[in-house]
Amino acid sequence: MIGDLPYAGRARVLDGDAAEWADRCAEAADPTPPAPMSLRVKPPAAARSPLTAELHAPRLGHPEHRVLRRAARDWPPLDRIRRVGTLGGGDAAGLLGPAGERLARHGIKVEWSAGLVRGLGASTIARPRSADSVFSLGGITDLAWQLALDGEPLSEAEADAVAAADGVARLRGRWVLIDPDTARRARERHLGELTGAQALSAALTGQITLDGQDVACAGAGRLAGLVAALRDAGNDAGDPVDVPGGLRATLRGYQHLALRWLARTTELGFGALLADDMGLGKTLTVIAFHLHRARMDLAGSPTLVVCPASLLANWERELARFAPDVPTRRYHTASRSLDGLAPPEGQVVVTTYGTLLRDAGRLAGVSWGIVVADEAQQVKNHRSQAAQALRSLPAGARIAVTGTPVENSLSELWAILDWTNPGLFGTLGAFRERYGRAAEREAGGGAARRLGRLVSPFLMRRRKTDPDVAPELPEKVVSDRYVELTREQAALYEAATADTLARIGASTGIARRGQVLRLFQSLRQICNSPAHFLRESADGWDAGVQAARSGKLQALEELMDSVAAAGDAALIFTGYVSMGRLIQAHLHTRGMPAEFLHGGVPAAKRQEIVDQFQSGDGVALILSVRAAGTGLNLTRAGHVIHFDRPWNPAVEDQATDRAHRIGQHRTVNVHHLIAEGTVEDRIAELLARKRGLTEAVLAGGETAMTELDDGELRALVSLSQGAGGAV
Repeated sequence: MIGDLPYAGRARVLDGDAAEWADRCAEAADPTPPAPMSLRVKPPAAARSPLTAELHAPRLGHPEHRVLRRAARDWPPLDRIRRVGTLGGGDAAGLLGPAGERLARHGIKVEWSAGLVRGLGASTIARPRSADSVFSLGGITDLAWQLALDGEPLSEAEADAVAAADGVARLRGRWVLIDPDTARRARERHLGELTGAQALSAALTGQITLDGQDVACAGAGRLAGLVAALRDAGNDAGDPVDVPGGLRATLRGYQHLALRWLARTTELGFGALLADDMGLGKTLTVIAFHLHRARMDLAGSPTLVVCPASLLANWERELARFAPDVPTRRYHTASRSLDGLAPPEGQVVVTTYGTLLRDAGRLAGVSWGIVVADEAQQVKNHRSQAAQALRSLPAGARIAVTGTPVENSLSELWAILDWTNPGLFGTLGAFRERYGRAAEREAGGGAARRLGRLVSPFLMRRRKTDPDVAPELPEKVVSDRYVELTREQAALYEAATADTLARIGASTGIARRGQVLRLFQSLRQICNSPAHFLRESADGWDAGVQAARSGKLQALEELMDSVAAAGDAALIFTGYVSMGRLIQAHLHTRGMPAEFLHGGVPAAKRQEIVDQFQSGDGVALILSVRAAGTGLNLTRAGHVIHFDRPWNPAVEDQATDRAHRIGQHRTVNVHHLIAEGTVEDRIAELLARKRGLTEAVLAGGETAMTELDDGELRALVSLSQGAGGAV
């Protein structure tokens, strides 16, 4: 018969495995399949007694005995169970792992008595060592295993009993199986030290990595209270945060919630990133937060706002509008000074990233109560000089503001959050390894969820479409974006004004009116771009060079980056076909191809352009006011940008209504780009004051202005002192 066996079988026989050989022969003679069997494990009958175990089967014939013999050779304690019906605690614990799996392969199922608890819960806890009431990111935190029975942590004495147990322990009147890993964790439960930042990160995500494995982790003591406070900061629970009395505005509900969140998060000692969609009033919320800190005597030191040059005037005007009692200074021009900065308390200094770069040492010498980084994506590269300069500024609270916290990768989010809370999110390399790559591969995966738990206390992000936000928004949000003229624009503006005003003073009648119209056209073109005024071609257009020449092009770039990052689209209106072509070239060189609809486009082509845009082609559509101000339905756009405003409000409204019309189910954001300190600025004031008198005063646009006398005209067009020179 040996010759009839495969080679492997002959080898086993020759090795002396006679029992296995006999079982195989018996199976060949009687191929009846064995009945299913189970091993029932029960608690000890008394203290210090062994566990009992019984084998159960519907029958116990030759096939079953063969299975038991094989299983006993695989797991020897089975022989003792068959002889005396008892089981050692260590052997029973083994049944929770590999031993149980081996028996299952033989068809023997392990069943556990209801009176026997199979194992303990095991997680880690991080407990601050210091008794100080203030949690420190740089402090020392102890990390330890925490064993729990039915979710209730074990005491030190109970953990000691588990450490000494041989597979089974009596805990709280119950028998508990202790597997080797649990016993080891009880013996070696003190795992070492963490920094406060590492401990807070683990407690927020609920996980820590030990020996390459993710293990549950929770905060204990003051750390547990801090985590709860951070998670509750944006809720209605807790002490109320009233709207400051010095605020000349009514906050919407979601803005009040953001104010409460900023106040509570910073009071806990952390920075914050306000990342609401464009158009949700982040600037007003931050102004309210400044007033709150001043009222609470938390901002005796001044507040510094760092923003792009195109937003410098906006911040100054919004502060004057919504908080007129707050002393505000612009730190930007050649005559910039910090002399006499404090007192008065509670004042605001507004500067640009470019100025910060040049004056980093000087600005770092001030103890700022709050530092606000507006359009914080400007420092998404943490190695950039601007980012390093921003990090050098001392601050009681750091607030980042941006509608696009992530443009390309999660590394950008890390850069912003690491400025608001240095060290809390680890190094960039560790952040990428633990969260970035995995979260970007699988947006809804475990890494993305852990990242969400980590950053959510320090980041507030609302969209215009959110159920709690959309009902509070009006159908149309109009905002004026004031931009500084560049040095080149300011020089051209002053030269054109002086030259033409002299000729106007020497003219009368129709000739004078023609000169006035020519002056308005020249000044508006200069406000748009020197390239527009100088009639330069779009051929060979260099977006970087041209943006440096025009404050409006800089502002347009920032707006369009935000629009694209939000997955939205915009209509860009201009009164000049030549400027429209320059805008088209500018967007194209920045990777945003856009069609231009103007009077020279054939009717059939116009409809094709409209249909393509409405179907989702392109982020922007450029339109001339004259050719596209009426009749078109362009409801895909959630933004309307007036690069140069019509001076007739009715014409402007008709253009805006290409997006704001029946079929539009979202709030439309209307942006006016206005050159600060110029004729555009003064006309904007006039439009705001006289909007109800369009027929009487402004319906004629520029033509109506030709009747102004020389003094009135000079006051209207002269460049304000200090305007221009943006860098």
